[in-house]
Amino acid sequence: TLLRRTMGCARLVYNRALAARTEAWYERQERVGYVETSAMLTSWKKQEDLQFLNEVSSVPLQQGLRHLQSAFTKFFGGRAKYPNFKKKHHGGSAEFTKAAFRWKDSKVFLAKCTQPLDVRWSRELPESAEPSTITVKLSPSGRWTVSMLVDVVIAPLPESQESIGLDLGITSLMALSNGEKIANPKTFKAKRCKLRKAQKALSRKKKGSNNRHKARLKVAKVHAEISDARHDFLHKLTTRLVR
Repeated sequence: TLLRRTMGCARLVYNRALAARTEAWYERQERVGYVETSAMLTSWKKQEDLQFLNEVSSVPLQQGLRHLQSAFTKFFGGRAKYPNFKKKHHGGSAEFTKAAFRWKDSKVFLAKCTQPLDVRWSRELPESAEPSTITVKLSPSGRWTVSMLVDVVIAPLPESQESIGLDLGITSLMALSNGEKIANPKTFKAKRCKLRKAQKALSRKKKGSNNRHKARLKVAKVHAEISDARHDFLHKLTTRLVR
């Protein structure tokens, strides 16, 4: 699909730019910035073997270079490790700024796409809110998600006169200062067993085989299940505590 090709092109451009910046730094002690990598992208698009870069929107490609610039800024500032190359089986993402999408009647039309995205909304956007950035992600488990950046005023919760203390436990998840103990969800244990079983099955598959790819996808899906369950539980718990 066009989205998969867009993500593949964004990953290719990111990795090529990272390789160019790495070579410049370690071989010539030169710092290559966003402006230089943007010029490289222009030249890459003219190469015969990279003509497919012109088939997708240029915005996600440029956004990838901007994110790479941000990663290097954090690295040189001592706030992060050296940027890593992006791998295909880790999923991917494509970021579209306002110039590369159209928002009409609660539908999203991305650049070079004739049909709107088939989105199942988790919740409605606030009234009169318009997205300024849209990010489409593909997780390692094969799940697609769309996130939107909107500028809205969030009403604060009413102030509470009560306070509570938390103590993370060993036999239980946490103990509260009011005497209540929060147990670890029982579903987590079953999901961890399911993960171990999937990981053992993956280890027995031949590297590079189609069966190993299917097994790896199954492991990724179980990881996603555990992550979703954990986030859902903690979100509901923290919401209950602050209210």
